Amino acid sequence: MLGCQSLLAQPPDNKKKNKDFFHIKAPAIQYTAPDTSGILFEEEFADSSNAQNPVYFNPHREPDLINEDTSSEQGELSVVEEQEQLNIDSIWVTIAQYYSIWDSRSINPYKIDGANFKDTIPIALYDSLIGTGWSMPISPSNITSQFGMRHYRWHYGTDLKLDIGDPVVAAFDGIVRIRLYDPGGYGNYLVLRHYNGVETLYGHLSKQEVEVGQLVRAGERIALGGNTGRSSGPHLHFEVRYEGNPIDPEFVYDFPAGTIRSRIFKLTPEHFEYLRTARKVVYHTIRSGENLGSISKKYRVSIGTICNLNRISSRTMLKVGRKLRIR
Repeated sequence: MLGCQSLLAQPPDNKKKNKDFFHIKAPAIQYTAPDTSGILFEEEFADSSNAQNPVYFNPHREPDLINEDTSSEQGELSVVEEQEQLNIDSIWVTIAQYYSIWDSRSINPYKIDGANFKDTIPIALYDSLIGTGWSMPISPSNITSQFGMRHYRWHYGTDLKLDIGDPVVAAFDGIVRIRLYDPGGYGNYLVLRHYNGVETLYGHLSKQEVEVGQLVRAGERIALGGNTGRSSGPHLHFEVRYEGNPIDPEFVYDFPAGTIRSRIFKLTPEHFEYLRTARKVVYHTIRSGENLGSISKKYRVSIGTICNLNRISSRTMLKVGRKLRIR
């Protein structure tokens, strides 16, 4: 107690109380010049001209608008005018240009007729300098059905053998545009949009493991193989499309060898020449014992389509020898 009282009894220090804190003299700092004879910076910068140090595809973020459809309730498409940008390493992509048409329901929303294609366009399928790659969609890739006419209808992809549950991977770097279920056709399927204008479709899946708008790398697992939809057995239905129009995947891949044919794919009008054959009108001559159901099953065309093409009803009596337009 005496110690405390003696401290309290001490008179205030007027010198400390009246000290001007705005005029305190800063202490002197001893400066030493840096040694410039050595290396100032030790960071190494990637040289994009050196294939051993590629700038890998690694988007900083996903654009917000890609989760929205640009199609109206009437099915009309609008052009996205957002100026939001996506930074893919040193490459800036303007969304208004890259995602000018974005529809997560329609496989071909572009309304571009491949039969009128007249140019030759070199398409870079992959580029090691910027880190974009490629992959076989499944491995091994054994073909069970090729691109072309099949059962009186056109088959727009290549069927590859697999077992239910086998991994299915992205063919190229890109973004998921469609994840849907089509009970009368593709079953569970995905459509991926790639940075070279190409899109790939993966059908009859047992499980889809990616979401619309998700960015994926080539070789990344996106689904499990299956037997969903209109399928006669487990397989992967694989399509390659440009501006919505299918291209024979064997122009791009050598499936038996498990390789891609070239880094640059030159797209020409010949790749869409099949459209002239696929669009030819097909007729069927009715035989004894046939009905709309058996004809529909034979050509894999709905009864409703046959009725509309021939302006008849499902109850119309069919006469032997009459020709029905199938498509």
